[in-house]
Amino acid sequence: MTDHNSYENYPFWIPLLSVLLSLSIYALGFYILSGFGPIAVVLYLIVCLFVEFKVMSRSCVSCYYYGKFCGLGRGKLAPLFFKKGDPKRFTDRKIGLKDLIPDMLVVLFPLLGGIIYLFLHFNFLTLGLILAIIILAMPVTGFMRTCFICSNCKQRDLGCPAEKLFAKGKK
Repeated sequence: MTDHNSYENYPFWIPLLSVLLSLSIYALGFYILSGFGPIAVVLYLIVCLFVEFKVMSRSCVSCYYYGKFCGLGRGKLAPLFFKKGDPKRFTDRKIGLKDLIPDMLVVLFPLLGGIIYLFLHFNFLTLGLILAIIILAMPVTGFMRTCFICSNCKQRDLGCPAEKLFAKGKK
């Protein structure tokens, strides 16, 4: 039994905002790291693509929202690249903080790179971009997930490893 309303398909604006948020973080990281040249940017884009590949190939394929409008905006995208998986696999999956390291690198690389760049070539634009990526990655992403995505997720009712991981600290 659930104590919240869950979406069969999320309203289009939620996945749209979620995708725009992810793309904004990637774009800020790209711009911050561009100060180190094209190799740094290419490596960062590879990390971003790896994170998206990992999420879609491991989670989206077995999620309730596979082929639907999900809160993260990947439910309709995943079937274009991957065959549907076993929903039981999703609910039984155990994740820990170490599984989130690639996701964190999307923010940590530009953050560390930006700090190094500030020591070498201080400018207010880089400082502003660093602050922007921190704000988007932490409070804005947290707000989106808490208020619009996870709170309305049907997969959460069925069993979500991320929900189990983050709920540990609240018990």
